[in-house]
Amino acid sequence: MAISLSTEQRAKIRLLDSKLEVYAASCLKILDKSGTKMPFIFNQAQLYVHECLEKQLEKTGKVRALILKGRQQGISTYVAARFYHKTSMNDGQRAFIVSHEQKSTDNLFSMVKRYHENNPMPISTGATNAKELIFDQLDGGYKLATAGTSDVGRGNNAQLLHGSEFGFWSNAAMHLAGIGNTIGDIAGTEMIFESTANGLGNQFHTMWQDAEAGKSEYIAIFVPWFWQTEYRAPIRNDLALSSDDVTYQNVYGLDMEQMQWRQNKIQTYGAGHEWLFDQEYPATAALAFKTSTQNPLISPNNVMGAANSQFRERLGPLIIGCDPAGDGEGDGDRTAIAFRQGRTCFRLEYHEKKSPMQIAGILAGYYQEFKPDGLLIDKGGLGAGIYDRLVEMNIPVIGINNAERARDSERYENKRAEMWWLMAEWFADQPNRIPNDSALISDICAPQPERHSSGRKLLESKKNMKKRGIRSPDGADALALTFAETIAERAPEYVAKSSYKAPTSAGY
Repeated sequence: MAISLSTEQRAKIRLLDSKLEVYAASCLKILDKSGTKMPFIFNQAQLYVHECLEKQLEKTGKVRALILKGRQQGISTYVAARFYHKTSMNDGQRAFIVSHEQKSTDNLFSMVKRYHENNPMPISTGATNAKELIFDQLDGGYKLATAGTSDVGRGNNAQLLHGSEFGFWSNAAMHLAGIGNTIGDIAGTEMIFESTANGLGNQFHTMWQDAEAGKSEYIAIFVPWFWQTEYRAPIRNDLALSSDDVTYQNVYGLDMEQMQWRQNKIQTYGAGHEWLFDQEYPATAALAFKTSTQNPLISPNNVMGAANSQFRERLGPLIIGCDPAGDGEGDGDRTAIAFRQGRTCFRLEYHEKKSPMQIAGILAGYYQEFKPDGLLIDKGGLGAGIYDRLVEMNIPVIGINNAERARDSERYENKRAEMWWLMAEWFADQPNRIPNDSALISDICAPQPERHSSGRKLLESKKNMKKRGIRSPDGADALALTFAETIAERAPEYVAKSSYKAPTSAGY
């Protein structure tokens, strides 16, 4: 006999079906950190992830996401709820859970089963075992596996994938190949990989860099540790903050209880392992992907201070720096262009798959529009053709060769080292501002300082960065070029008398 539902009941079911946050609070139960069962109310991190995923789903019709987060921030709990909602409220939806170890996989499955067992609107289940939860009437459900063998995902068919602690998967590349046959590249499918960081060069880090730079279909979602309201501790009388601690506190806007919690955590790691806090409880992605031996030239905290800055002053010469794609050292295919005036880098842009003549046309247009006091371009590799074309058009461009002699040759081994070290000084001397662009932030924090046998300052080469699994820092190189030469503001009459005329034909 068919069940008759009132208009109010039908409206409530439609709301639960369309609003995950309402469904979670009404139908799902979780265990808090004290072990108490309670309704699932999204925290700040979960709300942010939900908004990012829904925005991508609306835009592309599917979800492909990488989530970088700290320990115990509830992201696995959220993804489990998201997929339980989809599989239990819709026909033919199958979810596949894969984690790095059996214990973690079992815990995730227990979470899903808790949702189901406490659901006030229970869904009929068929044959269910330790590795499957089947919704027989909906022809959907859950299946799980562990990323410990070489054939994970093969032979399965699903629409939803939850890859947990992806940074710790063994055979990750092979697993992805199998999973690619499990989840079709069609509308409505979702693949969500979440993890804390696990060093550099692994599959998670490689995919994160591509997502962060906009080079893949995945979006990069970062969740900082200090969004967790419970991550704070009573302030002790012996709490003492170093100058670096004060910078960290100010950059991220933390209170003393949060700083005490941070110090308590760091103390548990022991001497020599303080770096683990930034990996397991990152404040920014640039801090998460690090090792005990990594020593970035430019402090991630200084970079975040500039990215979060409210500083808006633009005084001094306007300088445009361009790092063309294909310099022969990195593997990037993007041209980056940075605009800096004094203490403010107010614009950064990337151009993909543009020819040298197209980039020359773009820069020529910017020269006409902005009348910069300095236009600097890396003239190595493909940059040589761009430089020559701009000279041909009577544009006063300055070509920079990274390997050439530094202006201060007693201190710096070459021009590249000089401009990067000068940029480091610029970041250390707050206030200043850069675009809050995640790829730029990571690029600036990527290279490590080195010393030549003569004692002169060097910068890690792009070749060595690539060996560590780090992409070519295109955006940061463009910004560094604005420090390559001393540029003075030109007199207004000089600008007015410029011999350059904008091209009348297209094709640049």
